[in-house]
Amino acid sequence: MLKQGFIAELVARIDELEGSNVRVCGWLHSVRDVGRIKFLVIRDRTGTIQAVFKRGCCDEEKFRRAGKLRLETVLCVDGELVRGRTKEGVELRARDYAVLSEPVEPLPLEPATSHEAGLATRLNYRWLDTRNPRVTGIFIVEAAVARAFREYYRERGFVEIFTSKIVAAGTESGAEVFPVIYFGREAYLAQSPQFYKQMAVIGGFERVYEIGPVFRAEPHHTTRHLTEYHSLDIEMGFIEGPEDVMREVEGFFRRVRSDLLGDQVTRSVLEMYGIDDIRIPREIPRITMREAYKVLEERYGKKLPYGEDLDPEAERLLGRYASEEYDSDFIFVTEYPWGSRPFYTMRLESEPDWTTGFDLLYRGLEVVTGSQREHRLDRLMANIRDKGLEPESFKFYLDFFKHGAPPHGGAGMGLERIVMQTLRLGNIREARLLPRDPERLTP
Repeated sequence: MLKQGFIAELVARIDELEGSNVRVCGWLHSVRDVGRIKFLVIRDRTGTIQAVFKRGCCDEEKFRRAGKLRLETVLCVDGELVRGRTKEGVELRARDYAVLSEPVEPLPLEPATSHEAGLATRLNYRWLDTRNPRVTGIFIVEAAVARAFREYYRERGFVEIFTSKIVAAGTESGAEVFPVIYFGREAYLAQSPQFYKQMAVIGGFERVYEIGPVFRAEPHHTTRHLTEYHSLDIEMGFIEGPEDVMREVEGFFRRVRSDLLGDQVTRSVLEMYGIDDIRIPREIPRITMREAYKVLEERYGKKLPYGEDLDPEAERLLGRYASEEYDSDFIFVTEYPWGSRPFYTMRLESEPDWTTGFDLLYRGLEVVTGSQREHRLDRLMANIRDKGLEPESFKFYLDFFKHGAPPHGGAGMGLERIVMQTLRLGNIREARLLPRDPERLTP
Protein backbone atom coordinates (compact mmCIF):
# COMPACT_ATOMS: atom_id res chain seq x y z
CA MET A 1 0.00 0.00 0.00
CA LEU A 2 1.41 3.37 -1.03
CA LYS A 3 2.01 5.96 1.67
CA GLN A 4 1.94 9.61 0.60
CA GLY A 5 3.02 12.62 2.62
CA PHE A 6 5.23 15.68 2.71
CA ILE A 7 8.85 14.87 1.92
CA ALA A 8 10.10 16.08 5.32
CA GLU A 9 7.61 13.80 7.05
CA LEU A 10 8.73 10.75 5.06
CA VAL A 11 12.39 11.53 5.74
CA ALA A 12 11.75 12.02 9.46
CA ARG A 13 9.96 8.65 9.66
CA ILE A 14 12.66 6.64 7.86
CA ASP A 15 13.11 4.27 10.82
CA GLU A 16 9.42 3.39 10.57
CA LEU A 17 8.99 3.58 6.80
CA GLU A 18 12.27 2.14 5.48
CA GLY A 19 11.42 -0.37 2.77
CA SER A 20 7.85 0.92 2.41
CA ASN A 21 6.24 1.77 -0.90
CA VAL A 22 5.62 5.53 -0.93
CA ARG A 23 4.47 8.19 -3.35
CA VAL A 24 6.18 11.58 -3.51
CA CYS A 25 4.60 14.46 -5.42
CA GLY A 26 6.18 17.81 -6.20
CA TRP A 27 8.27 19.75 -8.69
CA LEU A 28 11.34 18.50 -10.52
CA HIS A 29 14.16 20.39 -8.82
CA SER A 30 17.11 18.89 -10.71
CA VAL A 31 17.92 15.97 -12.97
CA ARG A 32 21.13 14.08 -13.70
CA ASP A 33 21.15 11.50 -16.49
CA VAL A 34 24.08 9.08 -16.56
CA GLY A 35 22.58 6.67 -19.06
CA ARG A 36 21.65 3.54 -17.17
CA ILE A 37 20.71 5.51 -14.05
CA LYS A 38 18.79 8.74 -13.78
CA PHE A 39 18.72 10.86 -10.61
CA LEU A 40 15.69 13.13 -10.21
CA VAL A 41 15.44 15.42 -7.21
CA ILE A 42 11.82 16.15 -6.27
CA ARG A 43 10.90 19.20 -4.20
CA ASP A 44 7.82 20.04 -2.22
CA ARG A 45 7.18 22.76 0.34
CA THR A 46 8.99 20.87 3.08
CA GLY A 47 12.18 19.75 1.35
CA THR A 48 13.75 17.59 -1.36
CA ILE A 49 14.33 13.91 -1.97
CA GLN A 50 16.32 12.12 -4.64
CA ALA A 51 14.55 9.51 -6.74
CA VAL A 52 16.84 6.96 -8.39
CA PHE A 53 15.62 5.45 -11.67
CA LYS A 54 17.31 2.31 -12.95
CA ARG A 55 16.59 0.55 -16.22
CA GLY A 56 13.68 -1.80 -15.72
CA CYS A 57 11.94 0.37 -13.15
CA CYS A 58 9.30 1.19 -15.73
CA ASP A 59 8.81 0.75 -19.47
CA GLU A 60 11.76 1.79 -21.64
CA GLU A 61 10.14 4.88 -23.12
CA LYS A 62 9.22 6.28 -19.71
CA PHE A 63 12.70 5.47 -18.44
CA ARG A 64 14.36 7.42 -21.28
CA ARG A 65 11.93 10.31 -20.87
CA ALA A 66 12.70 10.63 -17.16
CA GLY A 67 16.16 12.00 -17.94
CA LYS A 68 14.78 14.60 -20.35
CA LEU A 69 12.03 16.14 -18.23
CA ARG A 70 12.12 19.91 -17.89
CA LEU A 71 12.90 21.44 -14.54
CA GLU A 72 9.78 22.43 -12.58
CA THR A 73 7.76 19.63 -14.16
CA VAL A 74 5.04 18.58 -11.70
CA LEU A 75 5.13 14.83 -11.11
CA CYS A 76 4.51 12.00 -8.68
CA VAL A 77 7.06 9.24 -8.17
CA ASP A 78 6.25 5.83 -6.69
CA GLY A 79 8.99 3.77 -5.14
CA GLU A 80 10.67 2.19 -2.13
CA LEU A 81 11.91 4.49 0.63
CA VAL A 82 15.49 3.54 1.48
CA ARG A 83 18.50 5.02 3.19
CA GLY A 84 20.93 6.72 0.84
CA ARG A 85 24.07 8.83 0.59
CA THR A 86 22.26 12.11 0.00
CA LYS A 87 22.36 14.93 2.55
CA GLU A 88 18.90 13.88 3.70
CA GLY A 89 20.19 10.34 4.28
CA VAL A 90 17.14 9.03 2.45
CA GLU A 91 16.26 8.40 -1.18
CA LEU A 92 13.52 6.85 -3.27
CA ARG A 93 14.17 3.72 -5.31
CA ALA A 94 11.80 4.62 -8.13
CA ARG A 95 9.38 2.10 -9.63
CA ASP A 96 7.16 4.39 -11.67
CA TYR A 97 6.21 8.00 -12.14
CA ALA A 98 3.43 10.12 -13.58
CA VAL A 99 3.83 13.57 -15.11
CA LEU A 100 1.01 15.87 -14.04
CA SER A 101 2.12 19.02 -15.83
CA GLU A 102 5.14 20.31 -17.74
CA PRO A 103 6.38 23.87 -18.39
CA VAL A 104 5.42 24.98 -21.90
CA GLU A 105 8.15 27.61 -22.23
CA PRO A 106 11.60 28.34 -20.77
CA LEU A 107 11.57 29.48 -17.16
CA PRO A 108 11.85 33.29 -16.83
CA LEU A 109 13.09 32.78 -13.26
CA GLU A 110 14.92 29.82 -11.77
CA PRO A 111 13.23 28.98 -8.46
CA ALA A 112 16.40 27.48 -6.97
CA THR A 113 18.20 30.83 -7.20
CA SER A 114 15.29 33.26 -7.37
CA HIS A 115 16.33 35.04 -4.15
CA GLU A 116 19.42 36.26 -6.01
CA ALA A 117 17.38 37.87 -8.80
CA GLY A 118 16.16 41.46 -8.88
CA LEU A 119 13.12 42.11 -6.73
CA ALA A 120 11.02 43.38 -9.65
CA THR A 121 11.60 40.15 -11.58
CA ARG A 122 10.82 38.08 -8.51
CA LEU A 123 7.53 39.90 -7.97
CA ASN A 124 6.59 39.64 -11.66
CA TYR A 125 6.94 35.86 -11.42
CA ARG A 126 5.93 35.39 -7.81
CA TRP A 127 4.57 31.88 -8.44
CA LEU A 128 8.10 30.79 -9.39
CA ASP A 129 9.86 32.88 -6.73
CA THR A 130 7.89 31.29 -3.89
CA ARG A 131 8.92 27.80 -4.97
CA ASN A 132 12.33 28.72 -3.57
CA PRO A 133 12.46 27.27 -0.01
CA ARG A 134 14.16 30.43 1.21
CA VAL A 135 11.23 32.52 -0.03
CA THR A 136 8.61 30.04 1.13
CA GLY A 137 10.18 30.35 4.56
CA ILE A 138 9.26 34.03 4.76
CA PHE A 139 5.58 33.18 4.59
CA ILE A 140 5.89 30.22 6.94
CA VAL A 141 7.27 32.69 9.50
CA GLU A 142 4.54 35.18 8.63
CA ALA A 143 1.85 32.57 9.21
CA ALA A 144 3.46 31.68 12.54
CA VAL A 145 3.45 35.33 13.67
CA ALA A 146 -0.23 35.70 12.75
CA ARG A 147 -1.04 32.45 14.55
CA ALA A 148 0.87 33.61 17.65
CA PHE A 149 -1.07 36.87 17.60
CA ARG A 150 -4.42 35.15 17.40
CA GLU A 151 -3.60 32.55 20.06
CA TYR A 152 -1.94 34.96 22.48
CA TYR A 153 -4.78 37.44 22.59
CA ARG A 154 -7.47 34.78 22.64
CA GLU A 155 -5.76 33.29 25.69
CA ARG A 156 -5.65 36.78 27.22
CA GLY A 157 -9.42 37.12 27.05
CA PHE A 158 -9.65 39.22 23.88
CA VAL A 159 -12.51 38.61 21.42
CA GLU A 160 -11.73 38.42 17.69
CA ILE A 161 -13.76 40.84 15.57
CA PHE A 162 -14.13 41.37 11.84
CA THR A 163 -14.72 44.98 10.85
CA SER A 164 -15.78 46.59 7.60
CA LYS A 165 -13.11 47.69 5.13
CA ILE A 166 -15.51 50.09 3.38
CA VAL A 167 -15.89 53.18 5.55
CA ALA A 168 -17.59 56.57 5.45
CA ALA A 169 -14.59 58.61 6.65
CA GLY A 170 -10.83 58.28 6.84
CA THR A 171 -9.40 57.26 10.19
CA GLU A 172 -6.42 59.56 9.95
CA SER A 173 -8.30 62.79 9.20
CA GLY A 174 -9.30 61.69 5.70
CA ALA A 175 -5.88 62.04 4.10
CA GLU A 176 -4.14 59.29 2.17
CA VAL A 177 -7.30 57.26 1.54
CA PHE A 178 -8.50 55.30 -1.47
CA PRO A 179 -11.97 56.57 -2.46
CA VAL A 180 -14.49 54.11 -3.85
CA ILE A 181 -17.93 54.67 -5.32
CA TYR A 182 -20.51 53.04 -3.07
CA PHE A 183 -23.90 53.02 -4.81
CA GLY A 184 -23.47 56.59 -5.99
CA ARG A 185 -21.88 57.83 -2.77
CA GLU A 186 -18.21 58.31 -2.01
CA ALA A 187 -16.73 55.92 0.52
CA TYR A 188 -13.18 54.86 1.37
CA LEU A 189 -11.08 51.76 1.88
CA ALA A 190 -10.26 51.56 5.59
CA GLN A 191 -6.88 52.89 6.71
CA SER A 192 -7.28 50.88 9.91
CA PRO A 193 -10.03 49.30 12.00
CA GLN A 194 -9.45 52.04 14.58
CA PHE A 195 -12.97 53.48 14.86
CA TYR A 196 -14.67 50.10 14.84
CA LYS A 197 -12.42 48.42 17.37
CA GLN A 198 -13.11 51.35 19.69
CA MET A 199 -16.81 50.88 19.01
CA ALA A 200 -16.48 47.20 19.97
CA VAL A 201 -14.84 48.08 23.29
CA ILE A 202 -17.50 50.71 24.00
CA GLY A 203 -20.13 48.21 22.85
CA GLY A 204 -19.28 45.89 25.71
CA PHE A 205 -16.69 43.49 24.27
CA GLU A 206 -14.07 45.26 26.44
CA ARG A 207 -11.05 43.52 24.82
CA VAL A 208 -10.84 42.85 21.08
CA TYR A 209 -8.35 41.93 18.38
CA GLU A 210 -8.40 41.70 14.61
CA ILE A 211 -6.17 40.58 11.76
CA GLY A 212 -7.10 42.28 8.52
CA PRO A 213 -5.98 44.31 5.50
CA VAL A 214 -5.61 48.08 5.67
CA PHE A 215 -5.11 50.51 2.83
CA ARG A 216 -2.93 53.63 2.73
CA ALA A 217 -2.78 55.84 -0.35
CA GLU A 218 0.78 56.86 0.48
CA PRO A 219 2.80 57.76 -2.63
CA HIS A 220 5.97 56.41 -1.07
CA HIS A 221 8.66 54.48 -2.88
CA THR A 222 10.58 53.23 0.15
CA THR A 223 11.69 49.85 1.44
CA ARG A 224 9.26 50.13 4.39
CA HIS A 225 5.92 51.25 2.90
CA LEU A 226 3.08 49.39 1.17
CA THR A 227 -0.31 50.69 0.05
CA GLU A 228 -1.94 47.49 1.32
CA TYR A 229 -0.73 45.47 4.24
CA HIS A 230 -2.07 43.33 7.08
CA SER A 231 -2.52 44.96 10.44
CA LEU A 232 -2.62 43.15 13.78
CA ASP A 233 -4.87 45.27 15.97
CA ILE A 234 -5.86 45.21 19.62
CA GLU A 235 -8.07 47.47 21.72
CA MET A 236 -8.81 47.13 25.44
CA GLY A 237 -11.09 48.89 27.89
CA PHE A 238 -10.88 49.86 31.54
CA ILE A 239 -7.19 50.66 31.37
CA GLU A 240 -5.34 52.86 33.84
CA GLY A 241 -2.94 54.21 31.24
CA PRO A 242 -0.95 53.42 28.10
CA GLU A 243 1.37 51.15 30.07
CA ASP A 244 -1.43 48.58 30.23
CA VAL A 245 -1.46 48.43 26.43
CA MET A 246 2.32 48.34 26.18
CA ARG A 247 2.46 45.32 28.49
CA GLU A 248 0.05 43.48 26.21
CA VAL A 249 2.19 44.34 23.20
CA GLU A 250 5.34 43.22 24.99
CA GLY A 251 3.75 39.92 25.95
CA PHE A 252 2.84 39.25 22.35
CA PHE A 253 6.42 39.72 21.13
CA ARG A 254 7.64 37.37 23.83
CA ARG A 255 5.16 34.84 22.46
CA VAL A 256 6.45 35.41 18.92
CA ARG A 257 10.01 34.77 20.04
CA SER A 258 9.00 31.63 21.93
CA ASP A 259 6.96 30.23 19.05
CA LEU A 260 9.50 30.95 16.31
CA LEU A 261 12.49 29.59 18.22
CA GLY A 262 10.56 26.69 19.72
CA ASP A 263 9.29 25.24 16.46
CA GLN A 264 11.71 23.22 14.32
CA VAL A 265 10.33 24.49 11.00
CA THR A 266 10.36 28.21 11.82
CA ARG A 267 13.67 27.93 13.66
CA SER A 268 15.23 26.43 10.53
CA VAL A 269 13.93 29.40 8.52
CA LEU A 270 15.51 31.81 11.00
CA GLU A 271 18.79 29.91 10.70
CA MET A 272 18.52 30.10 6.90
CA TYR A 273 18.49 33.90 7.28
CA GLY A 274 21.29 33.92 9.84
CA ILE A 275 19.04 34.73 12.81
CA ASP A 276 19.95 32.87 16.00
CA ASP A 277 17.90 34.87 18.50
CA ILE A 278 15.37 37.66 19.01
CA ARG A 279 16.61 39.71 21.96
CA ILE A 280 13.96 40.76 24.47
CA PRO A 281 15.23 41.69 27.95
CA ARG A 282 13.18 41.18 31.11
CA GLU A 283 11.44 44.46 30.32
CA ILE A 284 11.60 46.20 26.95
CA PRO A 285 13.27 49.58 27.56
CA ARG A 286 11.12 52.72 27.48
CA ILE A 287 12.23 56.19 26.49
CA THR A 288 10.08 59.31 26.18
CA MET A 289 10.24 61.29 22.98
CA ARG A 290 11.89 64.18 24.83
CA GLU A 291 14.54 61.82 26.18
CA ALA A 292 14.97 60.41 22.68
CA TYR A 293 15.76 63.89 21.32
CA LYS A 294 18.59 64.17 23.86
CA VAL A 295 19.99 60.69 23.18
CA LEU A 296 19.96 61.26 19.44
CA GLU A 297 21.76 64.59 19.69
CA GLU A 298 24.20 63.89 22.50
CA ARG A 299 25.10 60.32 21.58
CA TYR A 300 24.81 60.29 17.80
CA GLY A 301 24.86 63.95 16.72
CA LYS A 302 21.36 63.66 15.26
CA LYS A 303 19.26 66.75 15.99
CA LEU A 304 15.53 66.69 15.42
CA PRO A 305 13.32 69.77 15.74
CA TYR A 306 11.65 69.71 19.15
CA GLY A 307 8.12 68.40 18.79
CA GLU A 308 8.77 66.60 15.49
CA ASP A 309 8.26 62.91 14.76
CA LEU A 310 11.14 60.48 14.35
CA ASP A 311 12.51 60.10 10.84
CA PRO A 312 13.89 56.75 9.55
CA GLU A 313 17.47 57.61 10.53
CA ALA A 314 16.37 58.52 14.06
CA GLU A 315 14.54 55.19 14.36
CA ARG A 316 17.65 53.31 13.24
CA LEU A 317 19.80 55.18 15.75
CA LEU A 318 17.40 54.47 18.60
CA GLY A 319 17.45 50.81 17.57
CA ARG A 320 21.23 50.97 17.82
CA TYR A 321 20.90 52.63 21.24
CA ALA A 322 18.61 49.82 22.47
CA SER A 323 21.10 47.23 21.26
CA GLU A 324 24.15 48.95 22.76
CA GLU A 325 22.61 50.07 26.03
CA TYR A 326 20.13 47.28 26.81
CA ASP A 327 21.14 44.33 24.59
CA SER A 328 17.63 44.55 23.18
CA ASP A 329 16.16 44.36 19.70
CA PHE A 330 13.21 46.45 20.95
CA ILE A 331 12.58 49.85 22.48
CA PHE A 332 9.37 51.72 23.28
CA VAL A 333 9.32 55.42 22.46
CA THR A 334 6.58 57.06 24.53
CA GLU A 335 4.79 60.40 24.94
CA TYR A 336 4.76 61.37 21.29
CA PRO A 337 4.12 65.01 20.40
CA TRP A 338 0.50 66.00 19.77
CA GLY A 339 1.35 67.35 16.35
CA SER A 340 2.31 63.89 15.06
CA ARG A 341 -0.60 61.90 16.53
CA PRO A 342 -4.22 61.50 15.32
CA PHE A 343 -7.05 63.33 17.05
CA TYR A 344 -8.29 60.32 19.03
CA THR A 345 -5.03 60.12 21.03
CA MET A 346 -5.29 61.18 24.67
CA ARG A 347 -3.12 64.16 25.58
CA LEU A 348 -1.19 64.45 28.82
CA GLU A 349 -3.14 66.40 31.41
CA SER A 350 -0.23 68.54 32.54
CA GLU A 351 1.42 68.91 29.12
CA PRO A 352 -1.18 68.87 26.33
CA ASP A 353 1.49 69.29 23.65
CA TRP A 354 2.46 65.69 24.44
CA THR A 355 0.38 62.53 24.35
CA THR A 356 -0.03 59.00 25.61
CA GLY A 357 1.03 57.81 22.16
CA PHE A 358 3.85 55.31 21.82
CA ASP A 359 5.71 53.36 19.15
CA LEU A 360 7.62 50.11 19.45
CA LEU A 361 10.82 50.03 17.41
CA TYR A 362 12.11 46.61 16.38
CA ARG A 363 15.72 46.61 15.22
CA GLY A 364 15.39 50.29 14.36
CA LEU A 365 12.01 50.27 12.61
CA GLU A 366 8.59 51.22 13.96
CA VAL A 367 6.43 48.09 13.93
CA VAL A 368 3.75 49.05 16.48
CA THR A 369 1.86 52.30 17.08
CA GLY A 370 -0.49 52.71 20.04
CA SER A 371 -1.89 54.98 22.71
CA GLN A 372 -4.55 55.53 25.29
CA ARG A 373 -7.54 56.97 23.42
CA GLU A 374 -9.54 60.00 24.42
CA HIS A 375 -12.86 58.63 25.73
CA ARG A 376 -14.39 61.88 26.99
CA LEU A 377 -16.67 63.30 24.33
CA ASP A 378 -16.05 66.98 25.04
CA ARG A 379 -12.28 66.57 24.90
CA LEU A 380 -12.51 64.38 21.82
CA MET A 381 -14.45 67.09 20.00
CA ALA A 382 -11.90 69.67 21.17
CA ASN A 383 -9.10 67.48 19.79
CA ILE A 384 -10.84 67.29 16.43
CA ARG A 385 -11.17 71.06 16.25
CA ASP A 386 -7.57 71.50 17.36
CA LYS A 387 -6.52 69.45 14.34
CA GLY A 388 -8.44 71.84 12.08
CA LEU A 389 -11.18 69.30 11.40
CA GLU A 390 -14.96 69.49 11.69
CA PRO A 391 -16.67 67.27 14.29
CA GLU A 392 -19.63 66.89 11.92
CA SER A 393 -17.39 64.91 9.56
CA PHE A 394 -16.99 62.30 12.31
CA LYS A 395 -20.57 62.20 13.57
CA PHE A 396 -20.95 58.42 13.29
CA TYR A 397 -17.75 57.96 15.31
CA LEU A 398 -18.61 60.56 17.95
CA ASP A 399 -21.99 58.91 18.47
CA PHE A 400 -20.16 55.94 20.04
CA PHE A 401 -19.14 58.15 22.97
CA LYS A 402 -22.56 59.53 23.87
CA HIS A 403 -23.71 56.59 25.96
CA GLY A 404 -20.81 55.73 28.25
CA ALA A 405 -17.28 54.95 27.07
CA PRO A 406 -14.70 53.35 29.39
CA PRO A 407 -11.07 54.50 29.41
CA HIS A 408 -9.45 52.46 26.68
CA GLY A 409 -6.42 52.12 24.46
CA GLY A 410 -4.90 49.92 21.85
CA ALA A 411 -2.26 49.36 19.23
CA GLY A 412 -1.80 48.46 15.59
CA MET A 413 1.07 46.25 14.46
CA GLY A 414 2.34 45.79 10.92
CA LEU A 415 2.57 42.08 10.14
CA GLU A 416 4.90 42.52 7.18
CA ARG A 417 7.17 44.87 9.13
CA ILE A 418 7.44 42.37 11.97
CA VAL A 419 8.48 39.64 9.54
CA MET A 420 10.80 41.99 7.66
CA GLN A 421 12.67 42.88 10.85
CA THR A 422 12.66 39.34 12.21
CA LEU A 423 14.40 37.99 9.10
CA ARG A 424 16.31 41.22 8.38
CA LEU A 425 14.85 41.47 4.88
CA GLY A 426 15.98 44.37 2.73
CA ASN A 427 12.53 45.40 1.47
CA ILE A 428 9.06 45.05 2.94
CA ARG A 429 7.77 43.84 -0.44
CA GLU A 430 9.60 40.58 0.21
CA ALA A 431 7.31 40.01 3.20
CA ARG A 432 4.09 40.50 1.23
CA LEU A 433 2.97 37.68 -1.04
CA LEU A 434 1.40 40.10 -3.55
CA PRO A 435 2.68 43.57 -2.64
CA ARG A 436 0.94 46.74 -3.72
CA ASP A 437 2.75 50.04 -4.13
CA PRO A 438 2.06 53.12 -6.29
CA GLU A 439 3.14 51.23 -9.44
CA ARG A 440 2.36 47.57 -8.81
CA LEU A 441 -1.17 46.27 -9.28
CA THR A 442 -0.38 42.78 -10.66
CA PRO A 443 -0.03 39.88 -10.33
